[in-house]
Amino acid sequence: MDMNSLKKTARERLKGFCRVCPVCNGVACAGEVPGMGGAGTGSAFIANVEALAGCCLNMRTIHDVRNPETSIRIFSHKLSFPVMAAPITGTTYNMGGQMSEEDYTDAVLSGCKKAGIAGMTGDAADPALWASSMIAMKKHKGISIIKPRSQQEVIKRMNEAEKCGAFAVGMDIDGAGLVTMALKGQPVSPKTLIELKELVASTGLPFVLKGIMTPDEAELSAEAGVAAIVVSNHGGRVLDHTPGTADVLPDIADRVKGRIKILVDGGVRSGSDVLKILALGADAVLIGRPLVIAAFGGGSEGVALVLNKMKDELVQAMLLTGTAEAANVSRNILYC
Repeated sequence: MDMNSLKKTARERLKGFCRVCPVCNGVACAGEVPGMGGAGTGSAFIANVEALAGCCLNMRTIHDVRNPETSIRIFSHKLSFPVMAAPITGTTYNMGGQMSEEDYTDAVLSGCKKAGIAGMTGDAADPALWASSMIAMKKHKGISIIKPRSQQEVIKRMNEAEKCGAFAVGMDIDGAGLVTMALKGQPVSPKTLIELKELVASTGLPFVLKGIMTPDEAELSAEAGVAAIVVSNHGGRVLDHTPGTADVLPDIADRVKGRIKILVDGGVRSGSDVLKILALGADAVLIGRPLVIAAFGGGSEGVALVLNKMKDELVQAMLLTGTAEAANVSRNILYC
């Protein structure tokens, strides 16, 4: 299997839901939700990609870096490089149904394991999708991300994820306005600081809060006691006209870096993009749509292929910027 054959298969299996464009930038699929596009005009999805494209790397080759160290630790878990699979659900209504939710989630998590990293599982309006994520969690371990449901329901699912072997749990609070959840009788809503503190106190696992886009909410997250935030606009799928995650990341990192872990998703397509995000202040990066294409195009082997390619690109970018450790990336390598 190579990247060309993987993309050809994915294009056939995702027909009508994802075009597997040469550059996954959200332009062709703008407004296609359900589907893999961005909400409304698609500008938030596009902004994620453009924010990274507008940030360049300073090439430096007079240094003593020979074998860059790519591994990091997230909580108790060692990653071979600072990447994790983002929590994505909805194979039937977002991806065309040529792959079951259980097979998709298993392919992503097992592919991550083959590449020496870990993945996140998601939550959705259909309760069967949650069940599929827990089956995969038992087999491969990872981080379980839950929609901002009622307090009682979130706690119930956190407890279940813990029993299934998750090494962290969390909530994608950016899913608070998802129409599909309300339409299927699965209400979601924003959370208060008091409610967040209650959730953090209700689990013995590290709590990850996904969907933070401003420094003040990063501060509130730290105050709530979360172990990590994910700087994310939900892939541009919930609110039109948000800035790109790479645009808002530096200010957020300046506010909370070192107090809590900072993860980021949105528009990351290569190992060079990973390095840019780390230089802007993140501890690790989440990959979403590229792994959807990888799973549909080649199952777990396809996921591992895409991830290993990204790792090789990261090593090359580190060598050519004089970066010795992925856990310690200087903002000085950037030309923005």
